[in-house]
Amino acid sequence: MIKQVFTLIGLFIISLVTIQTLPNIYNSISKDTLSPFILLTLTPLAIFLLNPYYFSSPQIYMVDFSCFKPPSHCKAPFARFIEASEASGTFSKETIATMSKILHMSGISQETYLPPSIFSMPPKPDHKESVDEAHTVLFTSMSDLLSKTRVLPQEIDILIVNCCYFCTSPSFSSIIINKFKLREDVKSYTLSGMGCSASIAAVDLAKNLLTVHNGQNAVVLSTEIISQTWYPGNDPSMLTINCLFRMGGAAILLTNKPQLKHMSKYKLLLSLRTQIASVDAAYNSSQIHTDSNGIDGFRVQRGLMKIVSQTLIHHIKALAPRILPVRETLRYMISSFLPTKLIPSHKTCSSNVLYVPNFKTAVDHFMLPTSGKAWVKTMGKGLGLDEWDVEPTLMTLRRFGNQSSSSIWYVLAYIEAKGRVKEGDRLLQLMVGTGMKCCSAVWECVRSINGEAETGPWADCIDRYPEAMSGLTETS
Repeated sequence: MIKQVFTLIGLFIISLVTIQTLPNIYNSISKDTLSPFILLTLTPLAIFLLNPYYFSSPQIYMVDFSCFKPPSHCKAPFARFIEASEASGTFSKETIATMSKILHMSGISQETYLPPSIFSMPPKPDHKESVDEAHTVLFTSMSDLLSKTRVLPQEIDILIVNCCYFCTSPSFSSIIINKFKLREDVKSYTLSGMGCSASIAAVDLAKNLLTVHNGQNAVVLSTEIISQTWYPGNDPSMLTINCLFRMGGAAILLTNKPQLKHMSKYKLLLSLRTQIASVDAAYNSSQIHTDSNGIDGFRVQRGLMKIVSQTLIHHIKALAPRILPVRETLRYMISSFLPTKLIPSHKTCSSNVLYVPNFKTAVDHFMLPTSGKAWVKTMGKGLGLDEWDVEPTLMTLRRFGNQSSSSIWYVLAYIEAKGRVKEGDRLLQLMVGTGMKCCSAVWECVRSINGEAETGPWADCIDRYPEAMSGLTETS
């Protein structure tokens, strides 16, 4: 908008100057050179004025999305998990006790899912099992998305697949292209190592591509292959993945085609990425590590919550001015220079705490990382959210566990299944990933959304939620 205003002002000034000086220019130029002069000067101006794309980028819409629902034989109640862990013979009694404690304190239920490879005797998280899991999750998600949207594989112009931990060759995007026989000129990308924020990073990449390529469809596929993340060792700092991360995957169709606007659910208003990977403490806070016995796994360092808080603060500084109303933005900006106690937050807090902008003035629904009950509640409190706001994230954690980058779409599916989304509502997706990095997307609902309680991952259980998460403390 600012660019357009300044452009119009510039054109107005140019027109005034031209009107005043054109007679002098005409008199000073011979008749032989007048025609070429007009051609060289006025043609670019005419092209500029007649080009509507200079003033506005194409609108980007989310037509629909699909979440993978694992089969019932993959359910991992705590007793089955502990039994398989004990039978593997790789864990000490102390490790078994630690994992049991994490399970009971994390906020996940008895109904989350693990791949069959984890329950093999012994567990076999090898390459073949990982590829089989990827085929099951990605092929099912993709097929369901194409069925829901009635888009043919040959109509896909951009494909982005993200998976953090497992990387295979041929790449995931090539696997999808081969399976669904996408066009030879499809623009394909595979993202790895970006953690839980990867799906929103993929949406941001798709947005950038759709901004410069008109009339195209983009598919984003997000998953984490749990067969490959299993850690068969006894380092306490590397057990979180085993206990919290579960099967999941999602497929999302984005488009800038005007003819698909009427059937789309959401319009993308903003996507934003920030990172603090240049800070050593943040870079080393969570990464793949080899323990003292030579076993690889994903290690979570002490103090990770503090690093995540710093990552979020850094991101909010960039996000808030872009989405908040002018009044709230001014309050937030002024708080950066004045003592917080002079500008009270919309939530009660001590005077030495940074002012928390009221995101509810700009956002109706919030989707946060499903990193554990304590994490969700701490992050929600830091953003000034109440129980209703964090309920979709907590219930997704409870029902499905932490599904890494794809979990954000199960949270959205919960909000839809509950019938909470209305036309005109704005939704914020906020995810934090290894590095550390933070990615967000803001969507606006552009049509009524009905009947989602009968479809999708929540179809057989939405009436049971919200469910009490008893026995859990704030510091769990």
